[in-house]
Amino acid sequence: QVQLVESGGGSVQAGGSLRLSCVASPYTYKPNCMAWFRQAPGKEREGVAISCTTWGRILYADSVKGRFAISRDNAKNTVYLQMNTVKTEDSATYTCAANMMSSSTKDWEKTTFRYWGQGTQVTVSS
Repeated sequence: QVQLVESGGGSVQAGGSLRLSCVASPYTYKPNCMAWFRQAPGKEREGVAISCTTWGRILYADSVKGRFAISRDNAKNTVYLQMNTVKTEDSATYTCAANMMSSSTKDWEKTTFRYWGQGTQVTVSS
């Protein structure tokens, strides 16, 4: 059974940094696309970033461009989200996803993913 496990969440002051990790198992599972989503209470889930290694494509939500960076360590089946200069509006539960059920990254944030982690909480204080 494929599993995604996130870690690295916590509390941080505005302007600070966090790095989230998501490990996919088993090690033989090598998804093309892995992505980060987030959802705050009372708000819609939104796509944050996606990395598709086979296609060499990385995309970010406008709200995090220049502040967040997604990266992959394929040998460790891990995707990272480096969060810099965080803002209070970044507070949310962050969830990783894998195996995008689409052959294109067009409108990826609206595309269904086969596998989802349980999420890690990020709280940004002012």
